[in-house]
Amino acid sequence: MPSVTHDDAPPLADLMPWSVAPPRLGRGWPTAPDAASLKTRWDTLVKAEGPDREALFEPTRSRTLHTAVGQLPGGSGGTERLVRTSGPCPEPVRVLRAPFDEQWLIPDHRLIDAARPELWRVADERQVFVVEAPDAAGPPLLLATSRLPFIGGARVRPLYRRPGGAEPNLAPGLLDHLAARLGRRPDPVDVLAWAVTAVRPGSVVPLTADPAQWEHGVELGRRALWLMRRDGERPKLPGGRRPYVRAPLPPRPLTLRYDRDEEALLLDEGRVSPVPPGAWDFEVGGVRVLEQWFAARTSEGGPGTLAAIRPAGWPQTWTSELLELITVLALLAELRPQWRESAGTAVTAEITATELREAGVLPVPSAARGPASVLDGQEEGPEGQLALL
Repeated sequence: MPSVTHDDAPPLADLMPWSVAPPRLGRGWPTAPDAASLKTRWDTLVKAEGPDREALFEPTRSRTLHTAVGQLPGGSGGTERLVRTSGPCPEPVRVLRAPFDEQWLIPDHRLIDAARPELWRVADERQVFVVEAPDAAGPPLLLATSRLPFIGGARVRPLYRRPGGAEPNLAPGLLDHLAARLGRRPDPVDVLAWAVTAVRPGSVVPLTADPAQWEHGVELGRRALWLMRRDGERPKLPGGRRPYVRAPLPPRPLTLRYDRDEEALLLDEGRVSPVPPGAWDFEVGGVRVLEQWFAARTSEGGPGTLAAIRPAGWPQTWTSELLELITVLALLAELRPQWRESAGTAVTAEITATELREAGVLPVPSAARGPASVLDGQEEGPEGQLALL
């Protein structure tokens, strides 16, 4: 099917105008696939003194043991300089460390070179963070997550500008214009769902005023959003298929292989099946997701570093996460052909960027491209002082 061009489709950057660079750690050890290792790393750091503590910390231009920074929004972490810190580890939180890879983070502003506090202020159970990932085989893949994403190289677009699902991060007037053209008012998640399936190369998102085409795209996109966010009921493969551990995984697997004929994932002598080919072949930005996920759990940090502190074996929780990840990738792989088919399908009754400009939706006012003023409570600044915002 020949591709369809959308020369006047609005850019994603106009439809979701507020975007933030992803948080930048500056050092790898404050994240890990398991929370227990992070607490041990922290304890090792604060027990060390002088040059030993400095070497373990891995200082950068942005963060040293003497850097004074405020507390992360939400009250995570201390504010005294790390050179004097001796308290317990802040409770680790879940973040998205790589595509489809949820890991743990020590939520302490002193450990993170660029934490992007504006993202922390709007992170809650209602929020959806969108990250644009390149796809060598077609249009970009919009990753959606409930976790704060620590993925480099892409802008982060929160769906909401305020906590509690308030003030959608959409071009002002867009929902009203879509309501007038579609005959019913979509909600913000509908718009995101449509964008997930309709985004084209160049990160443009053609819009339709055809109610039937809109409903089909939204239904497909909501399915993808549910799989990516994994909120609520765990997904299942159709036909009663479900990946199981057929041969026990070794205490510390070192290799990962795929047997395409048997649809089996081999972790050394351990065996998981069935693993559909679509799950194994699923890539983001040219990187196979399962291989990247496995490498994050088996690579060893350098001797004498905090990153070298890892589990002695393979925790059972990792096996459970692996089985769920296989299912998610297999189901998303089944949806991908429909996304790519839509990329070659004409959008009927197209709502163009020109139409949005004539309606006053575009250009987006500059205020919509910056964070909202969000401060529900006092935030602690450096050395316990109250932050002035």
